[in-house]
Amino acid sequence: MRVTTKGQVTIPKEIRDRLGIGPGSEVEFLPTEDGVRVVAVNENISEEEASRKFSQLLDHMAGTLDLGGMTTDEYIEWLRGPREDLDID
Repeated sequence: MRVTTKGQVTIPKEIRDRLGIGPGSEVEFLPTEDGVRVVAVNENISEEEASRKFSQLLDHMAGTLDLGGMTTDEYIEWLRGPREDLDID
């Protein structure tokens, strides 16, 4: 898509529908290493719809993190690193 002289772009309908973007919705353009990400920041959806979308997101993410055999506690400890403020042997 092309950017107009006013800096405007048209978000394709498929993407608007997927993100729940409609007239009056607000979006943010967030820079990433690969380009830009569009985020809907003012979704007017019911709590039930938000819960459904969140469940779908969790289902999509299920099984995507391989902890290499570590338990959750071991992973968190590895992620955070040593705690110098605690006196644990």
